[in-house]
Amino acid sequence: MCKYFRNLSEPFIFLDMIGKKERGNMQQRNKVNKMVIVAMLSSISYVLMMLYFPLPAFPVWLTIDFSDVPALIGAIVFGPVAGIGIELIKNILHYVINGSMTGVPIGEFANFSAGVLYILPASYFFRKYRSVKGLTLGLIVGTVVMTGILSLLNYFVLLPAYAHFMNFKLPNEVIVASIMPFNAIKGLLIMILFLVIYPKLKVWLTQRMNVHNV
Repeated sequence: MCKYFRNLSEPFIFLDMIGKKERGNMQQRNKVNKMVIVAMLSSISYVLMMLYFPLPAFPVWLTIDFSDVPALIGAIVFGPVAGIGIELIKNILHYVINGSMTGVPIGEFANFSAGVLYILPASYFFRKYRSVKGLTLGLIVGTVVMTGILSLLNYFVLLPAYAHFMNFKLPNEVIVASIMPFNAIKGLLIMILFLVIYPKLKVWLTQRMNVHNV
């Protein structure tokens, strides 16, 4: 009798083994898919970084680009680590391909810091609420966080570094007069752009988030 029941259970054990193997294959496919999408988003982010433009009434070295949009998409779909990775790859590509006028990646560090400070709150609130209101709240919080913390970074780290490597000193007043309002405007412009394209991305974002269990 025991042998009979053992024989009956063998097909189910076999099916369970197949299921585990298929789940493993699916996880592997999802992992490869994630790597491909992150690589594509990083490349797009780098290209967008090159399409910069100045804003009237601001110093010419303060320029706008929308390279944080692909990083925000990556952070929403795959989580914060992916978004940070896209920001990092983008700036490494920029430094390797374009170089830096200071010889060290000060500008790339500033761009990386600004991007991370912006996308992390935005992606957090969207993944928590999964709504336009959550996205809007996250983008506003991201703009405030980026503007505030980046101003401190400029005061204590970035401007002194530029002064050291470029042999010139910018007055600290430039942070209040130019850098703070510029970063606030940049954050708002990215927010407007993302809210405009979000309806086109909504279905894809939801599908990707469900596939990767975000």
